Amino acid sequence: MPQRQLHLAAYDVRDPKRLSAALHLVRSHATGGQKSVHEIFLSGVEKADLLLDMGQLLANEDRFLLIRLDTRASVLTHGKANAPADPDYFYLG
Repeated sequence: MPQRQLHLAAYDVRDPKRLSAALHLVRSHATGGQKSVHEIFLSGVEKADLLLDMGQLLANEDRFLLIRLDTRASVLTHGKANAPADPDYFYLG
């Protein structure tokens, strides 16, 4: 089974149709998130596929950012935010 790493995916898409498609694409991998920023676990192949699919979907005026996160780092929240509480396991299928 491939090792998945935690990433933060964020996008800024101007066209409503492309925005909806980008949201659907990212949420197909997401474990959590808000509006246009999502936490996703990806293997190397899944990451390459996501980048390829997003590249074909978005136009020049759109933006997509994918950052690998260090799961050993502590989580900081601001304002009224609650610290994330993940279950013991995730089912992706």
